[in-house]
Amino acid sequence: MSPPFCSVRNLSVRYGLEAALKSVDLDIVRGERLAIIGESGSGKSTLARTLAGILAEQARIEGEITWPALGHAPLPGRDFGFVFQDPGTSLNPVLTIGEQVAEVARRHLRLGWRQAYVHAAELLDRVRIPQPASTMRAFPHQLSGGQRQRVAIAAAIAAKPALLIADEATSALDVVVQAEIVRLLDGLVREEGMTLLFITHDIALASGFVDRVAVFRNGELVEAGPVRSVLSSPAESYTAALIANHRDLSTQPLITEMVS
Repeated sequence: MSPPFCSVRNLSVRYGLEAALKSVDLDIVRGERLAIIGESGSGKSTLARTLAGILAEQARIEGEITWPALGHAPLPGRDFGFVFQDPGTSLNPVLTIGEQVAEVARRHLRLGWRQAYVHAAELLDRVRIPQPASTMRAFPHQLSGGQRQRVAIAAAIAAKPALLIADEATSALDVVVQAEIVRLLDGLVREEGMTLLFITHDIALASGFVDRVAVFRNGELVEAGPVRSVLSSPAESYTAALIANHRDLSTQPLITEMVS
């Protein structure tokens, strides 16, 4: 059996006295599409940011994270790409789209600017940006929210990373654009053989394309398994309540009262 892509053991994250993650054990398999599901405050984004090494300085981390398949901690931009919830904050407003995507390729693939710009234009075409040549000269504010998120995805995969982390990458978009972004992520991951960590509060959205789900609640991993098994026969009452009450989990739920 091949080693996991990433192995998390007894991982806890604290901010002062508050625990954001509590003794999490989780393996991420190379090439899989794993959804991290949970309400706001469940710890799912904390897990993503811990793996990426971008937690706030005051965070105290305990436990172990190893990367057996890589043999070393992943390099941001090169070994993993990160797509944030709000593309408006992840793109530089004073640089053109072409400059931002090309810079990733230039830095991590060691391409010259001309090659990097060609690569960037190809990436914009791959993420289905209309008229990529003219978009290269545009600034972020000239694009729609869905287009900006596609640009953010292009930048995240520009160096051909092994892991793509999408942290609530669709939650700021309308339902139609959400579906388009999910199809895009699914296609890119399959084509490139990347591992995908898809962070979301929407269990229905994730269930349509991921291989496994890991359900978080109050900083704890409560259940993980193949998506079909978890959806058809959830082991935990909390997971069953999420499925039965399929709704927007970004607001404070009634589920806590139902299963406590």
